[in-house]
Amino acid sequence: MRTLSVALSDRSYDIHIGPNLLDRVQLITDRLPTAQAAVVSNTIVAPLYLARVTESLRAAGIRVTEIVLPDGESHKNWETLNTIFDGLLANRCDRSTTIVALGGGVIGDLAGFAAATYQRGVPFIQIPTTLLAQVDSSVGGKTGINHPRGKNMIGAFWQPKVVLAGTDTLATLPDRELSAGLAEVIKYGLIRDLPFLEWIEANLDRLMARDADALAYAIERSCANKAEVVAGDERETAKDNGRALLNLGHTFGHAIETGIGYGEWLHGEAVAAGMVMAAELSNRLGWLNRADVERVCSVLARARLPVVGASLGPDRYLDLMGHDKKVIAGRLRLVLLKRLGEATTWADAPPGEIRAAIDACCA
Repeated sequence: MRTLSVALSDRSYDIHIGPNLLDRVQLITDRLPTAQAAVVSNTIVAPLYLARVTESLRAAGIRVTEIVLPDGESHKNWETLNTIFDGLLANRCDRSTTIVALGGGVIGDLAGFAAATYQRGVPFIQIPTTLLAQVDSSVGGKTGINHPRGKNMIGAFWQPKVVLAGTDTLATLPDRELSAGLAEVIKYGLIRDLPFLEWIEANLDRLMARDADALAYAIERSCANKAEVVAGDERETAKDNGRALLNLGHTFGHAIETGIGYGEWLHGEAVAAGMVMAAELSNRLGWLNRADVERVCSVLARARLPVVGASLGPDRYLDLMGHDKKVIAGRLRLVLLKRLGEATTWADAPPGEIRAAIDACCA
């Protein structure tokens, strides 16, 4: 097991990475203020891992409530959130009950938002079972649900007490989900860690083949990058180059997810296409050269990720991007690349160049 920490003063917590963590119940019970927990999962993950977690907890003397939700991004909404509240209330879960998220990013976001708001806040633990959740959404405390007009527009910052990234759960991950997670792994190399990008390029075949050591290293390096950024700008309040840098490709990608309907593209797939658009725009602004853009496309394509965006049309993209959380005082701040391994937030990209970049990447 590898362990690293997210340094947030009294809200600091550990990320444990390794095989068979679901069986190490003490990693969970050590973080429970009382002997009560509610485990939230979905219809895909629950048959695989829910009993393994809950039986261990019950054997340790923990009173456990099980809440199983429908699977998919299309269910990341108020109705599903209320299902969690219904389960908590029906089982008389009080404010000392710890909510445990067992699943991918959707489950983590839903369960985390429930934890942030149920009885004005209860403890929360993340057990991410997908690569994307392990390297991104389980770390940093962002929780929330989608709105028909925009992804993740309603939510709260609520840090977990611990994150258990069990690498053995990746064995049951569909190939498409594995690729979606690799989009976020590649992102860290592009925004701030060029040596990691070079390592990914050299080891991508191992990652695609689910080599355990390669995956563990990629998860650890990704989490270390995110932990460092989050520690410096927990609530994304820095005016420039803070936590927002983690959103490379996300403004374009969220437009795809919202525009074609939640769940049609996986989040990592939309982010991959969005990163190509960001690279294209960075080239048009004179920062990246054409070889750099082709390099971005190449590593994403090798990971079996889309490098062509959804054909929504520039007007629709710009309309949807106008609802993005990075719009401040009416100005759209995009995360772009000064060079490979160095991202920047930029609010001065000419609208014509943004439209041209979208057009070039959605042919």
